[in-house]
Amino acid sequence: MSTSEQGIKVVILCGGAGTRLREETEFRPKPMVNIGTRPILWHIMKYYSQFNCRDFVLALGYKGEMIKNYFCHYELMNNDVTIELGQPENIHIHHSHDEAGWKITLADTGEKSLKGSRLKKVERYVAGNTFMMTYGDGIADVDINALLAFHRAHGKMVTVTGINMASRFGELKVAGDHVESFSEKPQQGDGLINGGFFVFNPDIFQYLTTDDGCDLEIGALERIANEGQLMVYKHRGFWACMDTLRDMEYLNRLWDNGQARWKIWT
Repeated sequence: MSTSEQGIKVVILCGGAGTRLREETEFRPKPMVNIGTRPILWHIMKYYSQFNCRDFVLALGYKGEMIKNYFCHYELMNNDVTIELGQPENIHIHHSHDEAGWKITLADTGEKSLKGSRLKKVERYVAGNTFMMTYGDGIADVDINALLAFHRAHGKMVTVTGINMASRFGELKVAGDHVESFSEKPQQGDGLINGGFFVFNPDIFQYLTTDDGCDLEIGALERIANEGQLMVYKHRGFWACMDTLRDMEYLNRLWDNGQARWKIWT
């Protein structure tokens, strides 16, 4: 596996309530709904890590304490452990997982914040550099190396990964690789949709505020597209989101049957 440039950070939006998956999200945030025995959030992070992207910023919201708890106890729950009863300080962790080197910043961005606000609230953690961002409920086999190379080559502010499928998501009107307009959740359309897996230059933060009502797609990306600063990386491979119970069952079937195309690790 080839690797992406060192040090680029990945922001993952983890704050939505996931109302269409209420069967699961009544009790936990949607990024913590499992595929197999691991949360979809873990699968997303594991995928990025295969491209040497191991510095994550998780923008938390609804039930964010569950995500904090998961990672704060990750070493204890995912390694063999030797303990000496009566000597609580004598705990020896036998490292046996493959996630060594992951750096995870867990940032509370508010339970009711929209996506633009969440992204603005983690600005300090990406330190003025180009960074990647995706949603905490979508998984794909996007070539991260090719995505970053595409972004570097065109020199515009934002790259969004475009997916071909019937749309209940943000639709992109494109000319070549240029995004002419961005329409969030159009009534109809059969073109490319917003599949997440963004690359942003730090200028994106000039279009955002910390106000809870600041959205990313409605407003910021529409304006950036109109200014000719939004480009699309066209992904022809696998992409799926965990939006409904049916989506969850589909992703788990793929995993259980050994057909999870995002599983590029051994």
